[in-house]
Amino acid sequence: MVVNLIYIAAAVGVAVYMLVALLRPEKF
Repeated sequence: MVVNLIYIAAAVGVAVYMLVALLRPEKF
């Protein structure tokens, strides 16, 4: 389902954002 792909993409995006925030806290 396209909805599932969108949901997975959003989850991955949030995970990447959190990872970058942990690696570079000075930029957040």
